[in-house]
Amino acid sequence: MSHSSQTVADARDDAPPSPPSWEQRLRRFGYTPRAGAGVRERLVPPYPLPGAKLWQYFGLSSAAAQRLAHWSAWGGPLLVALLAGVLRFVNLGSPDAVIFDETYYAKDAWSLLQHGYETEWPENADDEIIAGRTPEADEASYVVHPPGGKWVIALGEWMFGLTPFGWRFMVAVLGTLSVLMLCRIGRRLFRSTVLGCLAGLLMAVDGLHFVMSRTALLDLVLMFWLLAAFGCLLADRDAARARLAGALPTGGDGLLRPDADVGTRLRLGPRPWRVAAGICLGLAAATKWNALYVLAAFGILIVLWDAAARRTAGAPRPYRAMLRRDAVPAFVSTVPVALVVYVAAWAGWFATSGGYYRNWAEENGADSSFSWVPGPLRSLWHYTFQVYDFHVDLTSAHDYESNPWTWLAATRPVTYFYSSREQGEDGCEHASGCAREVLALGTPLLWWAGCFAVVYAAWRWLFRRDWRAGAILCGVAAGYLPWFLYQERTIFYFYAVVLVPFLCLAVAMMIGAILGPPGCPERRRVAGIVGAGVLVLLIVWNFIYFHPIYTGTEIPLDGWRARMWLDTWI
Repeated sequence: MSHSSQTVADARDDAPPSPPSWEQRLRRFGYTPRAGAGVRERLVPPYPLPGAKLWQYFGLSSAAAQRLAHWSAWGGPLLVALLAGVLRFVNLGSPDAVIFDETYYAKDAWSLLQHGYETEWPENADDEIIAGRTPEADEASYVVHPPGGKWVIALGEWMFGLTPFGWRFMVAVLGTLSVLMLCRIGRRLFRSTVLGCLAGLLMAVDGLHFVMSRTALLDLVLMFWLLAAFGCLLADRDAARARLAGALPTGGDGLLRPDADVGTRLRLGPRPWRVAAGICLGLAAATKWNALYVLAAFGILIVLWDAAARRTAGAPRPYRAMLRRDAVPAFVSTVPVALVVYVAAWAGWFATSGGYYRNWAEENGADSSFSWVPGPLRSLWHYTFQVYDFHVDLTSAHDYESNPWTWLAATRPVTYFYSSREQGEDGCEHASGCAREVLALGTPLLWWAGCFAVVYAAWRWLFRRDWRAGAILCGVAAGYLPWFLYQERTIFYFYAVVLVPFLCLAVAMMIGAILGPPGCPERRRVAGIVGAGVLVLLIVWNFIYFHPIYTGTEIPLDGWRARMWLDTWI
């Protein structure tokens, strides 16, 4: 080989490797590869330190800024949760009435406290309860949801009695705690206290989450356990990756090096956060069955996370390594744990003999091929199938039913309570009359911004390969897409409350992009702060404007009409 040919060959060998074909194809759609990061940073990204320029502007030293940042990791979320709690607990007992489906769940919860199972109530029970009298009820009732969420409501009734405040108390507690959780989840997801607290603030001022937090329905309880499960899986992700990073060898420059043996063979040991996620998913399924779709989606998510972690650690065949080392423990720590928790939620039904279908196996299943299964479990299995048939055949028309195609646009909210009076009637002084309403409507500007944020998250996941966007989309898809299988059923917009945390995370991610990346020019940063600030202030104003029709506050009828932006809201 000639000297010139050898030189060309050497130059070709020294050239940086060309990007993979998928990356080259995606460049035309705006894909920009992330700047190089070490193995440790890719496994467990650090929380960034406070920017010196910002804190110097406020006259703080570097040490003071770091102490403030350390405090804000919990202090910020706690302040946001305090705001959410004040909003939710003020006048929690108003309206002093049994509103919407509280007529089922508040009374079922009280029956669980008294008997261990749900019972039938007389027709005038709601009026009697509001008048301070508790009717007798002991005959078993056929109910179509598991008892887990009703036990949560019952805890408030145990503390404060069968009153509107009592049956709404624990739901308001979970609504407040969910805001705190979302702040911490957002902080871990984005590695930013500001964006985490922003996500929590957005949920604190979302109208649907707010109304559901002040109403004794099951869907807010369901949302709480699903969000808790997501948070546990995030914590498990960080913990498992930290173990991988701790086992990797260090090069001469002090940086971690990928290692095929570690990435392929390392056993990650006990994963308590994953077991905690299984418990939360079991509690969610014991509240409403649509949690099972989320369980399946989260199962796929953790499989992908485990494979990606082993790839980063150096496994040449990460999916094979994941299947050999992680798949079985992941299944055992979630599905069987969730099943045990679900069955345990029926403890009151098992411990008594008066529950609906409680003795079915003894009365009808003696000759069954499953007679070796304990009778109470066979009775519960039969009950489960009967309830499933009820749900899939539920097609009766309802004034407020809606198609899931309309949910993200919030075009068909549900009225939980409404009353109106003419001028001069019971103290109404307004010429147009007076109106009170509790409307389960998401803060419109937040939900409409959420539509764009979901599209943005999809773009980040597809073209930037951003795992955070993928996690958010997983939560949205798991809580939303299954309802398209049941479009002929009687379903309602407020089921979408399980989407609210993930919509808020998506909007927070979009606002983070508006603020600009680290190191961007000052002019770009100022423009981003102004744009993001305007959007957040508009959302907060929108919540304040609709607050009277979220709480049943009496307002002039003209004011009520002004808030009906769409005809379909009436």
